[in-house]
Amino acid sequence: MQGRYRIYALTRDPSEASQLRALRITPIVGDLDHPITLQRLAGIADLVLHTAPPPSEGKLDRRTTNLLNALNRGRIVPRRLVYISTSGVYGNCDGQLVSETRPLNPQTARAVRRVDAERQLRSWGRQRLASVCVLRAPGIYAPDRLPLERLKSGVPALCDEDDSYTNHIHAEDLARISLIALSRGGSGRSYNATDNGHWKMGDYFDLVADHFGLPRPPRIRRSAAQATLPAALLSFMGESRRLLNTRLRKELRVVLRYPSVKDGLAEIDLLGRAKRTES
Repeated sequence: MQGRYRIYALTRDPSEASQLRALRITPIVGDLDHPITLQRLAGIADLVLHTAPPPSEGKLDRRTTNLLNALNRGRIVPRRLVYISTSGVYGNCDGQLVSETRPLNPQTARAVRRVDAERQLRSWGRQRLASVCVLRAPGIYAPDRLPLERLKSGVPALCDEDDSYTNHIHAEDLARISLIALSRGGSGRSYNATDNGHWKMGDYFDLVADHFGLPRPPRIRRSAAQATLPAALLSFMGESRRLLNTRLRKELRVVLRYPSVKDGLAEIDLLGRAKRTES
């Protein structure tokens, strides 16, 4: 995009500024938790990609509120805004196929805050005549975002009869989807930003373990997991859904580079081999 647009990035960490400049990105140092630091955002952008997670507590996403207030102060209001939300807004669907028309049913505090962010953004879009679309992303993976430490630690997974379905998207595909949505995402539309695969969580862990030569996690019943595993981990195990990406493919015309986790892991393996050869 550098050839067509001037790109800005909001960062809380001043030490990241030189890194961003090296990528031909203009850094803006500010913090969504501190509105006074966001003054430079007013009127600066025609297109906005909002990737920040909500705060870690409460029912509302004050960070999104602060962002929208800052954008409202400019003479130029963005004409398009894309928000990366989470598939957690659907809650537990008992393994059913889930399209974007399914009613939202957040069952964790973090998902409640995501729903609030989506609500704020849609309302802002209607009021400001801006096109807002939402990408509901599931588990994002990349070479540096794999459950390797969990596997090395031997954290158990659920046995097959108790296990939950999970969904994934490669970070590179999500980045491409975000750019496409900034270009032609439907106003007020939501898109399940997921690949084509439907994996049970334990099977996904087995796949990664086999790929990297690590032991597969032990399998336990859900009753045993509830007695031994942390609540945060249990909350992910308690939600099962199989996301449909029909809108992504047909409306946004996205062609995934990594349609399955297997494809993504194969590419990661190739990159690893190339680095070992170079060294």
